[in-house]
Amino acid sequence: MNIHTPDNRAFQPTKALLCLVAATLFWILNALNKQGYTMNVDYPIQFVYNDSLFIPTSPLPRTVRVNVSSDGWGLLRHSWLPFRIDPVNYVVRDPLQASAINTSSITAALTEHTKKLRVNYVLTDRLDLTFDRRMTKTIQLVADSLHINLAPRFAVTSVINLTPHTIQIDGPTSLVRGLPDSILVRIPRKRITENYDEELPLNQLRHPLLHASADRVAVSFEVGELLSPLPAPSPPPAPVKKSVPVTKPAPARKK
Repeated sequence: MNIHTPDNRAFQPTKALLCLVAATLFWILNALNKQGYTMNVDYPIQFVYNDSLFIPTSPLPRTVRVNVSSDGWGLLRHSWLPFRIDPVNYVVRDPLQASAINTSSITAALTEHTKKLRVNYVLTDRLDLTFDRRMTKTIQLVADSLHINLAPRFAVTSVINLTPHTIQIDGPTSLVRGLPDSILVRIPRKRITENYDEELPLNQLRHPLLHASADRVAVSFEVGELLSPLPAPSPPPAPVKKSVPVTKPAPARKK
């Protein structure tokens, strides 16, 4: 009587797959431990300067692209987890004279900042910097009372209130100096027949480099209906012509 026993030498795909995964994992771990890998990374950068006296007039770069060397683990950490990297500080000592980032200085700062990476060089040849002195100016807000559109037989019967009545504008000196000392606030509503109380945007001062203490102003005033029409303004009196006396010329003296 023949009894069939299972053949242990038959192909078992599960064990083969486990062996393949183990071999791949071992190869990856061995490769990550090796030195000499290079990679281009965008490293976060933070500019340090006296922001109470100076203001950038062009956007400062948030990252700088550099070529680095390390083992596989170091590059893997910086490429997969960039949000955990603290930015490197770049000190701008004289903002008005600085026109570009010093690549040698940023390379030295990155070398000091990074522990497991070797910074080889900065890929960008030139990173421009432009600064201006910071200036603050107070601007008066004035209601444009001459152009309030009221319905017939209605008139403004109170003081026009503005809140705030002044705003502070902060920004580069080259821009702030050109701003006017006062700004007219126009009332956009047409044919007003009731008391007015609204917040209006201050669109005249919107600029990416300017910061205003307020971007809206509250305007309020009272409106009343006239029971009788306003008297027509009387014409100015006609100028009085002064008569010039006519004199007869004196007779010439006889010699």
